Amino acid sequence: MIDIQQLIQTDQHLLLQLNGSDSLFWDGVMWTVSDTKTWIPAAVVLLYVIFKNCKLSQGMLVLLTLALVVLCADQFSSGLCKNYFMRFRPSQEPALTDLVQVVNGYRGGAYGFISSHAANTFAIAVFVSLLIRNGWLAFTMLFWALVPSFSRIYLGVHYPGDIIFGALAGSVIAVIGYVIFLFLQKKLFRNPQYISSQYTGSGFKTSDVCMIQSALLLSFISVIVAGMIVARNSFF
Repeated sequence: MIDIQQLIQTDQHLLLQLNGSDSLFWDGVMWTVSDTKTWIPAAVVLLYVIFKNCKLSQGMLVLLTLALVVLCADQFSSGLCKNYFMRFRPSQEPALTDLVQVVNGYRGGAYGFISSHAANTFAIAVFVSLLIRNGWLAFTMLFWALVPSFSRIYLGVHYPGDIIFGALAGSVIAVIGYVIFLFLQKKLFRNPQYISSQYTGSGFKTSDVCMIQSALLLSFISVIVAGMIVARNSFF
């Protein structure tokens, strides 16, 4: 039988091992990674690639389905799970308040199970990976989802368990959303199969897929630069 109390203690122990550091550089990096605004340029490129490779009506279906997937992931995590389980965030847990390191005084809301950041980012990553069907892009998207999710542990506002279950929930919701998308696509559009190194299996140009990867890479570079600026400013 699963010992819930033992799992909670293990979760807390892992948190204290992974949370924070004495590095202002990493504080700046993780703070920037966790900020949704950091990823707006990459999101714009993703939308450009979707509409460039799809007819307007089909692109709108993709956009609406993706928006629904993210909305469901966010509401499931924030609207349902957090209010149902009412598990304090590490930064709000009275027994851990003096042990958890936070950045810029940020402690988040009261409850943290499950992580909305993890649910939302993994929902996007899994849905886009299934949509475009390119192995390297799937790896890039999942890596992207993992980094901001981990940043929430570093910032002290989520336990590892919050992240794991958030990622699982987001992934499941993304798969369900993609199945619905496929059903609607078959009903509404003719969907040819592409057999060429110039296209993915779903008809996206591989050169356009590289644009998404490049946008994410540039975003990660900007995150590193932000961390360097924070560290540098601390000495002046």
